[in-house]
Amino acid sequence: MNKPILGSLGRTIQTLRMAKGLSLSQLALDAGLAKSNLSRIEQGEGNPTIETIWRLAVQLDAPFGDLIASVESPLGENGVQVRLIDQSEGNPRVDVYWMSCAPNTVKQSEPHIAGTTETVTLISGKLLAGESNDLHELEIGKAHTFAADVPHCYQTDDSWATLMMVITYAKQSDTKQDDAIQEVQS
Repeated sequence: MNKPILGSLGRTIQTLRMAKGLSLSQLALDAGLAKSNLSRIEQGEGNPTIETIWRLAVQLDAPFGDLIASVESPLGENGVQVRLIDQSEGNPRVDVYWMSCAPNTVKQSEPHIAGTTETVTLISGKLLAGESNDLHELEIGKAHTFAADVPHCYQTDDSWATLMMVITYAKQSDTKQDDAIQEVQS
């Protein structure tokens, strides 16, 4: 990610952390990061992985898309690229992503915020996806929905796979959602 994007990501994380009343030390501990690494991320100096951003989103009880909304190019690591396409401001919150997985990729994802589901639609290639203990072989054009608040996985064979991923977060109380949206937008 380039410097302006890292700066925006860092400011968003810091704003959400402070709104939750969390110290830098506490968020770092909860997310399994070194305090110095989190400090660098908040200052726009770090280069966090997708997994690190997800862990921070979970600890901040915020949609992943809120943290990366300013990132226009795909984020990628270990054979997986994702790009936020759109996100709702409704209740429940919904984020839509384009995702591409390289051949022979196994992407293990940690649980997201409680009550989160993912719906994936395969566009091209072959893919197994779902809860880690219940993977489904996807058919092109067919959607599969699974719990994303438990460990889940994406797995390709010897070809590329492209998919649309819709993440739906649990419905929040109106006050909590309004506060979270206002914090991120300000």
